[in-house]
Amino acid sequence: MTLIKSISGIRGIVGGKSGEALTPIDVVKFAAAYGTWLRRANPHNLKVVIGRDARLSGEMVSRLVAATLQGVGLDVVDLGLSTTPTVEIAVVMEKAGGGIILTASHNPIQWNALKLLNHEGEFISEKEGEEVLRIADEEDFIFVDVKKLGSYSTDDTYLQKHIDHILALPLVNVEAIKAANFRIVVDAVNSTGGIFVPALLEALGVPVKNIKKLNCEPTGNFAHNPEPLPEHLREISKELNDGAYNLGIVVDPDVDRLALMCEDGSPFGEEYTLVAVADFVLKNTPGNTVSNLSSTAALRDVTIKAGGQYFASAVGEVNVVTMMKANNAIIGGEGNGGVIYPESHYGRDALVGIALFLTHLAKFGKTASVLRKSYPGYYISKNKIELTPDINVDNILSRIQTKYSKQPLSTIDGVRIEFDREWVHLRKSNTEPIIRIYSESETQTTAINLANKIISDIKEIISEPKK
Repeated sequence: MTLIKSISGIRGIVGGKSGEALTPIDVVKFAAAYGTWLRRANPHNLKVVIGRDARLSGEMVSRLVAATLQGVGLDVVDLGLSTTPTVEIAVVMEKAGGGIILTASHNPIQWNALKLLNHEGEFISEKEGEEVLRIADEEDFIFVDVKKLGSYSTDDTYLQKHIDHILALPLVNVEAIKAANFRIVVDAVNSTGGIFVPALLEALGVPVKNIKKLNCEPTGNFAHNPEPLPEHLREISKELNDGAYNLGIVVDPDVDRLALMCEDGSPFGEEYTLVAVADFVLKNTPGNTVSNLSSTAALRDVTIKAGGQYFASAVGEVNVVTMMKANNAIIGGEGNGGVIYPESHYGRDALVGIALFLTHLAKFGKTASVLRKSYPGYYISKNKIELTPDINVDNILSRIQTKYSKQPLSTIDGVRIEFDREWVHLRKSNTEPIIRIYSESETQTTAINLANKIISDIKEIISEPKK
């Protein structure tokens, strides 16, 4: 089964049998359900914004979505090749009723998805998502009369509008970045970051001759696994090893995740993207922070040191944003390199993260590797177990919870177990048919051993004879 329906949208491998993969029929059905929900939720606002990353199926899916939305009577503004945060900002600037981002984010080339936004340019809530799923399942939609078809228009101005929006942020210091004369390598995995990141760097004062582009042609033929993890970034690491650059910048296909590489080719660590940006923001704007249960404890440490309070949410951008609003957080995000800065907007935005990090690094006055060493040292082991239809995930989580019931536990999202200064978090993924097992410790060996112990427990449960 390669079609995953969730409250945040629909995601799957393109091609195959309807209902089992992301086929044109499934795209139309789900777009019609969302369009119907949007019309009912905002009957006086029939405008909707769409945009896509550069993956190979993007143009086909975009045409299907646009035509379907017109068919339910919505006026479509198509940004074309864009980024997730750009579409989020455009929804607000256009005063639209909602938006759809056509991207499977970090998933491989075969995948695509429809990610759904409300009128605030934020992901729809659990309740709203459940209603969209209901409409789709029951086919509770009616297409409009030919005289009431929605309009279709394109808008290619939002690259510049997004950049202007970032430059206007009080903490972004273009003069400091320009004076630093950074030399930067960019890897955009042949998606839309190849357009947006270099353009932002130039606007921030990085000379064109100082920007080395790797995989920046938006062909959709991903040059490597699109998830920006160290094991997938050997090319940019080698480029940095030569010593000619100050920083490496890596984004995923839809540019909401930011991974950084130090001047010596070593990973800054995707977990520490948020930590570093939050540290800079907290130094200038004291307040609270939020990340999810699978993110490093380093953000908690940095926040407490700055006099703020740290809060942990369930995994998922909508959950982080909800907790940020509830606790007046000035910055938050997820340990996958997702930075959410409310001064800009409530969405993960690699472009905002780049601007704030470069300002931070310029004012720090030393190398990226020295900056990284200034933060608390933790190591996260990230693992996963592939799911088959016969695996009962709820039973596994319940059994693990019982086994470790004497330890401090959180069950707001899977099971998170505390072991003194270590923790392990296991949960079913919302985007892939897997169980994720993350563990963290101050040493790599302990984190790996802790993860392996939990994985062993899970495999033992799976292998038990069925009663």
